[in-house]
Amino acid sequence: MVAMALLSTAPARAFNVPFRRLVSSKSSSSIRLAKTQRPAFFSVLEKSSLLSMSTVTTDTSSSSSSSSSPSSAPVWLDSKYDVENKSQGIVGKYEPQLFEDKIYKWWEDAGCFLPDAKQSKEESLSQGREPYVLPMPPPNVTGRLHMGHAIFVALQDVLARFHRMRGRPVLWLPGTDHAGIATQLQVEKALLAEGKTREEVGREEFLKRVWEYKEEQGGAITSQLRSLGASADWSRERFTMDADNCESVTEAFVRFHEKGLVYRGEYMVNWAPRLKTAVSDLEVEYSEEEGKLYFFKYMVQDSDEFLPVATTRPETIMGDTAVCVNPNDERYKHLVGKNVVVPMSGGRTIPVISDEYVDMEFGTGALKITPGHDPNDYAIGKKFDLPIINIMNKDGSLNENAGDYNGLDRFVARDKLWKDMEEKDLVIKVEPHVQRVPRSQRGGEIIEPLVSSQWFVKADGMASKALQAVEKGDIKIVPERFNKVWYNWLEDIRDWCVSRQLWWGHRIPVWYVGESGASEYIVARNEADARKKAVENGHPEDVVLRQEDDVLDTWFSSGLWPFATVGWPKNEHDPDSDFARFYPGTCLETGYDILFFWVARMAMMGIELTGKAPFSVVYLHGLVRAADGSKMSKTKGNVVDPLETVAEYGADSLRYSLVTGVTPGQDIPLNMDKIAANKQFANKLWNCCKFVTENALKDVSEDDMKALGVDGTMTKEEFDSLPLPEKYIISKCHLLVSEVTKEIENYQLGAAGMKIYEFLWDQYADWYIEISKTRLYEGNGGTQEEAKIARRVLVYILDTSLRLLHPYMPFVTEQLWHHLPRREPSKDRASNSLMLADWPQMDDQKDLVVDSRAVSAFECFQALTRSIRNARAEYNVEQGKKISARILAEQPLKDIIEKEIKSLVLLAKLDAEDVVVIEAASDDANQAVAVESVKLVVQDGVEAYLPLAGLIDPEKERKRLEKQASKLSKEIDKLRDRLNSKGFIEKAPEALVEKAKMELKQLEDQAEKIQASLDAL
Repeated sequence: MVAMALLSTAPARAFNVPFRRLVSSKSSSSIRLAKTQRPAFFSVLEKSSLLSMSTVTTDTSSSSSSSSSPSSAPVWLDSKYDVENKSQGIVGKYEPQLFEDKIYKWWEDAGCFLPDAKQSKEESLSQGREPYVLPMPPPNVTGRLHMGHAIFVALQDVLARFHRMRGRPVLWLPGTDHAGIATQLQVEKALLAEGKTREEVGREEFLKRVWEYKEEQGGAITSQLRSLGASADWSRERFTMDADNCESVTEAFVRFHEKGLVYRGEYMVNWAPRLKTAVSDLEVEYSEEEGKLYFFKYMVQDSDEFLPVATTRPETIMGDTAVCVNPNDERYKHLVGKNVVVPMSGGRTIPVISDEYVDMEFGTGALKITPGHDPNDYAIGKKFDLPIINIMNKDGSLNENAGDYNGLDRFVARDKLWKDMEEKDLVIKVEPHVQRVPRSQRGGEIIEPLVSSQWFVKADGMASKALQAVEKGDIKIVPERFNKVWYNWLEDIRDWCVSRQLWWGHRIPVWYVGESGASEYIVARNEADARKKAVENGHPEDVVLRQEDDVLDTWFSSGLWPFATVGWPKNEHDPDSDFARFYPGTCLETGYDILFFWVARMAMMGIELTGKAPFSVVYLHGLVRAADGSKMSKTKGNVVDPLETVAEYGADSLRYSLVTGVTPGQDIPLNMDKIAANKQFANKLWNCCKFVTENALKDVSEDDMKALGVDGTMTKEEFDSLPLPEKYIISKCHLLVSEVTKEIENYQLGAAGMKIYEFLWDQYADWYIEISKTRLYEGNGGTQEEAKIARRVLVYILDTSLRLLHPYMPFVTEQLWHHLPRREPSKDRASNSLMLADWPQMDDQKDLVVDSRAVSAFECFQALTRSIRNARAEYNVEQGKKISARILAEQPLKDIIEKEIKSLVLLAKLDAEDVVVIEAASDDANQAVAVESVKLVVQDGVEAYLPLAGLIDPEKERKRLEKQASKLSKEIDKLRDRLNSKGFIEKAPEALVEKAKMELKQLEDQAEKIQASLDAL
């Protein structure tokens, strides 16, 4: 086996996949390669230490040169795939499961996904082709493939393959995220099944188990991404917990602290009791749920009077520090300034205050204020300098501040407290109430707002820079309508709580000084650095340093992804590094639902730490939904599994269905009928290629076959020598190339993909392939010269179309392309693969040859053909019957139609012996019109006359029409009798009567038309 080891200083367990194979051989554990037979990308691997040379031995006897041979570069890698593929031929129907895995393995083994696989770095630089960099959103390392992954792979792979074929060095950088909460939650569940908790097993043992879980479950997601055809550079695959990324995270935190952007403070946070950690505002989802509104009495101190209050969370009463009313509320004005007694508190009193924040119409118009457990109350508490009482433990149970309810779960305490209040006659009533319940996005548990000491990053300054980046055009958001959303969020941003009370993740690089307490701390890159700083601060060298237990928010490390994955900070000053070449990135493609979770934070952190926006384009896709537009849900049973879909329909059909027919930012209703239809499209393409290779190219000599290989766009000189149909299809193809190129460059991927489909199906398959049969076969009137031209155009159009379609449907296009005549690739190309072939329009400034007059003329020919076909259908002409026609046309259309008369005969099924093209307004034209015929007006200057006698068998047609007339007569009589019935008219609903009258009129109209046809006979 030839293997490639991932380059990193991280321990083996930090890698998602230990090794990825670049080249494989079933016959030997070692491959000997003459240096002249090694592709250029091999040298790149050696230089970067990515190739383990312990498994590759080099035969230097052939040549002392390390350069690759132009002729032999593709042979070594391509031969096995080409031989197997070509030897099987294009047989049967399209069955993607037979070749998709083989093709992907060949791509990866050949190094096709590397940035310089198509051409050398030097060649790219000399041509001014800048890298196109796509940072892949890292999926959870232990996750499983879902449609959210499938859509980003489909879209990003279109961009990667398109720009790679256009000659840009493409780096689509993959990796996985450690997913702090999600991963820890799974391991904690496993521990609970054993009757243990993470606290009981300890941090070291718990992390050992997490790594084991990651090794067992990790890697599946990247294999599944491969099954969709993701052409990512897996040799650079990263994991957010690998050594280099850990270094990046530490460096970012330290630099933020040095800039004064990091601080520790007590603030209201969203607390997840089961996970015992804070979560960000963005990780809290609100759901409308049926609850209760509890009405109770707040007794006025030293009085029998009470203040009625309503709450949805009575358990928090023990943390109340005031009751607030509206200053304009006449009911309670006299109570403002007095004290009330907190129920079940043993006599603790709190003040009645007033603020216009209180809604007089909600509940009783009196609001209990619990600054320690409600964000709005927290704000009021700050305004009135109220004390903050925390009644909640980290696990969601009540603490000693809750008095008799100490140790009870929050929901158990709610019921007990309310029961006790009932006994004390403090309860007024309970009403059903629909409320917005905050739940953890990951664990699903109800979030508890509470005040806690956390680490924060100041966000306003960084947010301002990210906002300006969009305003100034440094970052372009597609679609543009999300600019407003971007501005609104960044203008109203709050400081970012980055600490999480988890054990799985990047431990915060803070060391507390001394045996206990948190009053003095040191932010450092490692413990040695922290100790050095402690000594500089006057502490002894053996001072006790305790590292912060908390870890950083997963989104903190993800926010560094575009630059940490290419060498920041280690190589930030190296002009020859990946960081210098591949940062900033080009396009960040992701779902609009994580615009703030991830995209905004990357922009903020990238600009702050590197001085540059991390990408120039943000492309936002919508959410994949069920066919009816509803959200996919396991409970609804409408979830579409991408792996099952690929197994049944192939990756190409799924990809194409996800990308086409949608616009950026719009949700995507996924219809299985659409996927099935796109599999039929792939089968159509399969059959087109089968026709070309097995019919058009049959018995073609080896030299002629080589000459047919497409090497660039058709010249004007060659184009001008072509007949009309060939000029038309080439013109339409070239127009398609220009439109598709422009639309993909402008991120209109769906529209571009649909145009390729329409051209291949409607123009190439339905028109030109059929016309080519009049050139290829002598029986249809074809000559050798016409056959030669047809072969050239058939191959040219199919080759061009496969290149255009490849980014969307990479597997079937690659499989078919290898059966067409091909030119040898350049010496620096990793393999002779379609994915590394040139795009049909490499230079935007160079227009492809188009003849608009030829297009217009052939469209007239198409309209004539359709008119005759429609007439045949209308008169029910038997499918195999050939009919006569008289075509009247003005010049120059007369000559054009005459030249293509054999094509018209074939396509319209005309009698070749009885088809005449006549110049309009001539004597012959008058004679043709005199014959009883069906007249077809095609366009100004073109008419067709189909002699009626040739269209139908009069006696047979009479019997058919009489039978139809008899049937209609019975239906009309039946409906007339119904409408003449007094009972029906008087008793039936008016709408039903009107419907019956309308049906009768339609039947009578049909009967009249049939009678007219009978009279004509």
